[in-house]
Amino acid sequence: MEYAIETFSLTKVFTDWWGRNKVYAVEDLCLQVRNNEVFGLLGPNGSGKTTTLKMLLGLLHPTKGKAVILGGSSSDPKISAKIGFMPEESYLYRHLSARETLDFYGRLFALPSGTLKSRTESLLDMVGLKAVANRAVGTFSKGMARRIGLAQALINDPDLLILDEPTTGLDPLGTRQIKDLIVQLAKHGKTILLCSHLLADVEDVCDKIAILYGGKIQVEGRVKDLLTQTDRMQITTGPLSGDLMEKIKQLVQKEQTDCTVTSPVDKLESFFVKVVTHAQQQGVRTSGAVSDSSGHISDFLVSRPEENKIIDELVSHNIELSKPQPETQQPAVQQQEQVKNNILDQLTDRTLSSDDHGKPYEGPKEDDRNA
Repeated sequence: MEYAIETFSLTKVFTDWWGRNKVYAVEDLCLQVRNNEVFGLLGPNGSGKTTTLKMLLGLLHPTKGKAVILGGSSSDPKISAKIGFMPEESYLYRHLSARETLDFYGRLFALPSGTLKSRTESLLDMVGLKAVANRAVGTFSKGMARRIGLAQALINDPDLLILDEPTTGLDPLGTRQIKDLIVQLAKHGKTILLCSHLLADVEDVCDKIAILYGGKIQVEGRVKDLLTQTDRMQITTGPLSGDLMEKIKQLVQKEQTDCTVTSPVDKLESFFVKVVTHAQQQGVRTSGAVSDSSGHISDFLVSRPEENKIIDELVSHNIELSKPQPETQQPAVQQQEQVKNNILDQLTDRTLSSDDHGKPYEGPKEDDRNA
């Protein structure tokens, strides 16, 4: 499967009271997002971004065309179970704590209790909410709500992650951390469709972008190719003497082109992150969310080729066992059944943590609730 997302003339027309065409929100959208790619969907308000996301997720039925998600339709439960979605507004239950919120969403995916418990703790740590895990999310700031929103989108270890304005409400340090996480998730096998108004964020993390206007794609391509100024050159060196700079200018002028010599300037975001990171290293206390800026991701989100191989072997043996076998081959069938059981045992051992062992998750302890 080459593409994680592929649309064919996807169109959505909103009609008026009498059924007459009123607004072409999306028109003849043909989009292709490759696997393990970070794709940015850009455009001003009313350009059709959110409508496109809703059609991809099956929340809106297209007027015309179709969308293929992970080789099928998002309306298929087997496909939707592989999708993580972070909406523009975090619709959370205000009276649940951060830990209870992740527990709730994990149960919707029928995750085993041991797996759910370990993922919950891992994600809380990853998004910097470990210290406030027992606080009701209704007391969270918008930035903290965005963090728990990202965590709930990852609880099912999705193959495709759809993020709508993921950094809205985050401070610059939180924005950098989320961007680093997005890059790391893509490196570890996730496909990410990112919708944002913050162009600097998109520029930093996306491999390709498409700019929508009037419900149509106006420009699409790789970020580097679209932004590179091919008619200009840039040279970066160490400190230069005044005489050498003058000689360089004279050489450039001989080529009959202009020459401007300036010192490089840091981005304000980078400077801000340096200052705050230094304060964290000095142990300065804060009541906000805290997570390191290394962009680390939870272990369960990292793809494991050896486990995939085991799953493939299991599927292969299931196919063989499903074929009718003559009576003379019954011992071979029994042998295959034993092999299948061995593979299941291996898969179980690799998937469950050492403290799982089938024990039911008892939920937050009483001491935690009172914290």
